[in-house]
Amino acid sequence: MATRSLPLRAALLLSLGLLPGAVPAQGVVAERPAPPAAWTAAPFVPLWTGTPPGGGFRPVKVPADSPATFLRNIDRPGLRVFRPARANGASVLVIPGGAYDFLSIGNEGVDISGRLNALGYTVYVLVYRLPGEGWANRSDVPLQDAQRGLRMVRAAAGKDGLDPHRVAVLGFSAGGHLAATLETDFAQPVYPPRDATDRIDARPDAAALIYPVIAAAPPFTHGLSAERLLGPKPDAALVARRSPADHVTATTPPTFLLHAMDDGAVVPDNSLAMMAALRRAGRPVEAHFLAEGGHGFGVGSSTLPAGHWVETFDRWLQREFAKAN
Repeated sequence: MATRSLPLRAALLLSLGLLPGAVPAQGVVAERPAPPAAWTAAPFVPLWTGTPPGGGFRPVKVPADSPATFLRNIDRPGLRVFRPARANGASVLVIPGGAYDFLSIGNEGVDISGRLNALGYTVYVLVYRLPGEGWANRSDVPLQDAQRGLRMVRAAAGKDGLDPHRVAVLGFSAGGHLAATLETDFAQPVYPPRDATDRIDARPDAAALIYPVIAAAPPFTHGLSAERLLGPKPDAALVARRSPADHVTATTPPTFLLHAMDDGAVVPDNSLAMMAALRRAGRPVEAHFLAEGGHGFGVGSSTLPAGHWVETFDRWLQREFAKAN
């Protein structure tokens, strides 16, 4: 969900001018509404010193009716840090969705951070580059930022008295694809090491994929996500490289899956494919499939089962961390 009032899919269609009655946006907004105060108040830590790997950033036109919680034109990727009143020693790297076309920082950034903070987690929201904004090697760009972000979270844990071996990644929708790519391809070389941080292990200790895009090709992929990440006509090798269910191995961390069966934007077959791959590899997996919820529900409504998954995830994660110790 991109805002409290619009589900992510509806907000995405609105931003693209595809809802009935919507007027297609024209041009670039001169002055956009400010993001939520909780977002701008959270400390920002840049991922890279100087130009990010590859370079080539080109800003895109922002639809005039694009919500303030949809971030585009990200030339300075980084981490927004949300700290709890009382830390439980664990850290979560949160990756918002947005079809690799924008970052949905409302319900998949600010709101989830608040819920996790209340449970004692230190949260880092990844502000990652969007592959369609001119960057070289577009299909590697999000993973470059995710690997670097996980390494920085682990480094910060050691400095802040948190446990560097209790670091999870949690991703929504296209951010779920990136989280799945990180948990399966954490060691894939996608950028030249720059400093000591890049010698830190980028493998998350656990992963949560919330209504994730997993397939990179029809019939189950999300078309816009795949096109933004891979380009309009990717070859078979590129599709295979960014199909995380095909990359599950004995080193893939324990994984939590959540999907609504009535999700019409990212069909639940994506999570089913990831669950099957994890089972084939003998990796721990817990999966929850809800009768209703649609797509982009974020932390969910308290009146539906979709509104209670954060507590379930917390109990699962604490059990997995306990097993590892």
